[in-house]
Amino acid sequence: MNREEIKEFLPHREPMLLIDTTERDGDSIRSTYHVRGDEFFLQGHFPDFPVVPGVIVCEIMAQSCALIVGDKLKGHTPFYAGLDKVRFKQMVRPGDTVEVLATPLNIRGAVYVIGAEARVDGRIVCKGELTFYLMDNKDR
Repeated sequence: MNREEIKEFLPHREPMLLIDTTERDGDSIRSTYHVRGDEFFLQGHFPDFPVVPGVIVCEIMAQSCALIVGDKLKGHTPFYAGLDKVRFKQMVRPGDTVEVLATPLNIRGAVYVIGAEARVDGRIVCKGELTFYLMDNKDR
């Protein structure tokens, strides 16, 4: 899927939509995001040495994780419920393409625990377990 197709599932919009492409691979999702260098989160982080903040790398992973739900996302909003075992291994910088592999670990009703790895050029930059709750939009 491209960005426009992803918008049919995720409620995120620019500047917070942080996935360019995604595809299903069995039960898993593979997504990419190319860091252009002009993103809002790079302004001031850091002058003369821009680095994508770790929380933004987690958000890239989280958006990929939410796409595992597929059609169930329609009419719902995914909210973070937890971040566990998160480790940062490398920096992400402008020009990098972040590739995320997200795989379901545990699903109980509207609560999803997803394992995710973010890589740049095949090297792990971040990994962890992300938990989110799928809230029905009429309950917001």
